[in-house]
Amino acid sequence: MAKIMATMAGTVLQVLVSEGEQIAADQDVVILESMKMEVPVASEAAGKVTVVHANPGDFVNEGDTLLEVEEG
Repeated sequence: MAKIMATMAGTVLQVLVSEGEQIAADQDVVILESMKMEVPVASEAAGKVTVVHANPGDFVNEGDTLLEVEEG
């Protein structure tokens, strides 16, 4: 089980994947807005998204879990 973490504090602008979706390593999965910049967060692992913790409009801190991915 891999966890995709926020790379910086900011507001979740978009969640680009949904639970049950297969994703690839290095695929952008969430867009954060921080200091008026849009910052994509990429998955470090390939697999199936099992839990989406982030929702558009949520404020997240660096290191907060955005998604959980079952690798494979």
